[in-house]
Order: sequence, then structure tokens, then C-alpha cells
Amino acid sequence: MPLAQLNIARVRFPLDDPRMAAFVGQLEAVNAAAEAADGFVWRLRDGGAGSTSYRILDDDGLIVNLSVWRDLESLRAFVVGHLPHRAALQSRSQWFVRSEEPMTACWPVAEGHEPTVDEAERMLLRLRADGPSDAVYPFTYRGVAPSS
Repeated sequence: MPLAQLNIARVRFPLDDPRMAAFVGQLEAVNAAAEAADGFVWRLRDGGAGSTSYRILDDDGLIVNLSVWRDLESLRAFVVGHLPHRAALQSRSQWFVRSEEPMTACWPVAEGHEPTVDEAERMLLRLRADGPSDAVYPFTYRGVAPSS
């Protein structure tokens, strides 16, 4: 069964701030690599290189990444296996504020479903309120995730 994934991040500076240039400069290449990765199905896009113009939780300081993958293993293989993405993750503290709340959510979706930001927000809030389950879990979840 396909898997939707939401990843949000609180930016330290506006995206047009020079201190965010290294992050913004990577978006197009990293998103293109994700789209070419084994198991990638779909991603939310705006008019730019990513989906940074979308808002979630009524907060202009949060940016959104929302996509669908064949399964959690495919998503994890890209996130940790694509070297430029892994390097960006290692540098994330330069660009994003660390959160104590879950900032990622994964949940099973029907074949062909393209989740909305509203749906993703509901799933993230459900995860924050109820904790991980077969219905929604964080990217880092080490329990038994639903398989395809």
C-alpha cells in the first residue's frame, strides 16, 4: 500500500535570506532526485523548486514537504541513501529550529491518492495527540509499519 509522508520544518530565517541560500539552492536537485528514486510516486509542488509556498498549522514559519512513496522502505532508502539529501539533513540545524514535537508523519493511502495539506495537517495532529499507530507514525518509527 502506498505511503504518504509529511515533513515540516520551522525555518530560522526567511527563505530569501542569504543564510538560507544553501538550503534553497539544493531544493531543485534534491526534489528531482526524489522524483527519480525507486519507489517515488508523487509530491506536492508549487510554482518553484519545491512546495515551500504552502502553509500548515496557520504558521508562516513552517515549510512543507508532502509526498507519496511505494512504502516506508523506499522513502527511507532515498532519505538516507541519497548523499546530497543526507548532507542536507546533517546541516539542517543551520536552517531549521529543532522541535520537541513530531514534525514528520507517515500514513498509508490508497493507490492513486494525492494527499492535501489539510489531510497532512490532520494526520500530524493525530500523531501528536495519540502517538504512533498503524494509521499514522513518524518517519523515525521503528515499530512494525504497514507493508505493501
